Amino acid sequence: MSLLAIWNMSFGFLGIQFGWGLQMANMSAIYQYLGAKESDIPLLWLAAPVTGLIVQPIIGHASDRTWTRLGRRRPYFLVGAILASLALVAMPNSTSLWMAAGLLWVLDASVNISMEPFRAFVGDLLPPPQRQVGFAMQSLLIGLGAVSSSALPWILTKTGVASGASTGAIPQSVHLAFYLGAAVFISCVLYTIVTTKEYPPVEGTVKRETATPKESMGAAILGGLKTMPLTMRRLAVVQFFTWLGLFCLWIYFTPAIAHGVFGGEPGTPAYQKGVEWGGVCFAVYNGVAFAVAFALVALARRGMPSRVIYRIGLVSAGLGLLSVGLWKSQEGLLLSMAAVGVGWATILSMPYALLANALPPARMGFYMGVFNFFIVLPQILAATVLGPVVASLFDGRAMPAVLCGGACMLIAAVALSWVPEGEAGVPAAPSGAH
Repeated sequence: MSLLAIWNMSFGFLGIQFGWGLQMANMSAIYQYLGAKESDIPLLWLAAPVTGLIVQPIIGHASDRTWTRLGRRRPYFLVGAILASLALVAMPNSTSLWMAAGLLWVLDASVNISMEPFRAFVGDLLPPPQRQVGFAMQSLLIGLGAVSSSALPWILTKTGVASGASTGAIPQSVHLAFYLGAAVFISCVLYTIVTTKEYPPVEGTVKRETATPKESMGAAILGGLKTMPLTMRRLAVVQFFTWLGLFCLWIYFTPAIAHGVFGGEPGTPAYQKGVEWGGVCFAVYNGVAFAVAFALVALARRGMPSRVIYRIGLVSAGLGLLSVGLWKSQEGLLLSMAAVGVGWATILSMPYALLANALPPARMGFYMGVFNFFIVLPQILAATVLGPVVASLFDGRAMPAVLCGGACMLIAAVALSWVPEGEAGVPAAPSGAH
């Protein structure tokens, strides 16, 4: 496929990440606007990983067995985009903590309905030599969407939109940012649906996909876990520590700098400035990821090993997070976030490039969904454990949690050494199987 065709098939990820970026940069602050303490935030974030744990393998399994006039994966893109856009409009109108937490469940489920089939989309339409380019293109568009969305409340405030409270305690700039996010999400997904054609799993028929014996979702998932390819098993360890580190960043970076660097408390002007600067920092790391993604596309086309690129990114992200605690001024934080951005670009693409060639084409969507377990399980662990740790061991301070995230990234870089590169063939047989 041409680069333009790969751009078109990946463009929906721009919208998905726009919605995701608004969520990542603003949900902790929204919870605090509505009265949450810093030690309460991880539990309130629990909706996101639990939703992904449930939704992604189900959607992956279902999309493997779907064929309609709209295609195989595209129906899920569309349904997820519609639901996510509605949730984005509703989120800034939350009037209580539990309303916001409930809407996060809806938003995250909807984002996952769109996002999971996009991963399998690359495996469906691109030959193995081009898959690394395809995932790198997704990384590029994710970076572009995240840059725009993360800094949007800050930009709106600078252009004259009120940053004071409107409905409840949520600023008007956040309201407008979420409304714009809803429009971008649905528009970008529709662009991919219109410009990219899907083909039946087997030319002229779909029997290979649908003739397998029916099994319960639980049995399918259990069987998938038992038969994971070796590459997938070892990448699971890398993913676990990577996403544990990322969740430390997403939950606690904004409160850490709003309190530790800006010296504010929730509800004060200094804290609001810290929250807005946190959005700028998120925009920087996503902007760097966007720029680095261009390099990833070029490196992928030249055959640089995915594992080498991935390790460089993980080390960069780890050092970036560890350096956050060194800065006393807001400008220094941008250097740390630039380093995180290098890692983020590789995290969004290289694991999937390593994984895609190890998966059987008939179960690409399902295994991509199962692989998501090793993203959401560490997030669930973080959501349930980080709150008590911050409250008891860190005296309620968010900054040490961010530093722990940096250590997790370096552990992931070490674990990557045991991941094989190249096609891994068929899934490994379960113990005792013939």
